[in-house]
Amino acid sequence: MTSPTELPAATALREAPGRSTGTGRAFGTFGELLQGALPDDGPEFLVTLPIAGWSTATFRYDPQEPGVTVRPAHKAKSRRLAGLLLDLTGRPGGGELDLTGELPEGKGLASSSADLVATARAVAAALRTPLPPTSVEALLRRIEPTDGVMYDGIVSFLHRDVRLRERLGFLPSMTVLAHDEGGRVDTVGFNRIPKDYTDEERREYGRLLTALGTAVRTGDLAEVGRIATRSTELSLRRRPHRGSGELRALCAELDGLGLVRAHSGTNLGVLLPAGDPELAAKVEHARAACRSVGGTVSVHRTLGPEEFTAVPELTATAEFTAVPEFTAVPAAPGAGEGQPHAR
Repeated sequence: MTSPTELPAATALREAPGRSTGTGRAFGTFGELLQGALPDDGPEFLVTLPIAGWSTATFRYDPQEPGVTVRPAHKAKSRRLAGLLLDLTGRPGGGELDLTGELPEGKGLASSSADLVATARAVAAALRTPLPPTSVEALLRRIEPTDGVMYDGIVSFLHRDVRLRERLGFLPSMTVLAHDEGGRVDTVGFNRIPKDYTDEERREYGRLLTALGTAVRTGDLAEVGRIATRSTELSLRRRPHRGSGELRALCAELDGLGLVRAHSGTNLGVLLPAGDPELAAKVEHARAACRSVGGTVSVHRTLGPEEFTAVPELTATAEFTAVPEFTAVPAAPGAGEGQPHAR
């Protein structure tokens, strides 16, 4: 049986004349290894940490259908994205869009970004239309700020601009022992809050980003953990986490690699090497340690380099027109505003 991580990111099925079905998948990310702003009034950025948690979209295209319907009904941004892609490719009709996933909303695991990327891939697969990551970026730029989950591996990403900054590479799989303090975070609202980074903080973020790029390329997990911990500490200055003290102590007790945070979510985690034979005991220890602050404890696994599957190159023919690189498409006025965005 094929495992979930061996499935292609997009697949397509032939149906009745004019109709077709496509499926797309996208992984989530456990918050960010690093999130901040660059020196000299540079842009805000984040660095992804892909996990083995997925959003899956299935789109049934019908040229006779008047518009797009989506299930669950509250996934309005995915419905809007599907309609936008149909319009930009000049396809008549609409279809049915179904979204399922393993990523809880509002917790900092990129559930909304994964839904949108999976939707774009599903619609493109149904239309037999190539859709490179740069085109996915440009489509999402019309919808809302987002994470860089359209790119395999670990990337630094300008989330407010919805633009790749740099591909950093891949890391061995790790375990994240996470504490969710409860509630939900509206990421659009969070991103509207002025961060007012100081010049000193911006310079530090620049140094951390340079060091993280080197650590990822060399596979230095200890250095990755140190940088993720420092990013967490800087983030806690502006938005506390109820279990941060307990997690700091737990990281030391468990000889963890470091702390990692969902900077715009409710999760804070301890990074551990993969394959820890004492993981079950450590999870129980974490539950006991966090019992006094409430919330829940969960376990996540980051994706190793062998687990990424690129979107198949779908060849355009006379019947199917390739989607252009939408690099010149401006963001729609008020894109991402007025609607909650629960990562």
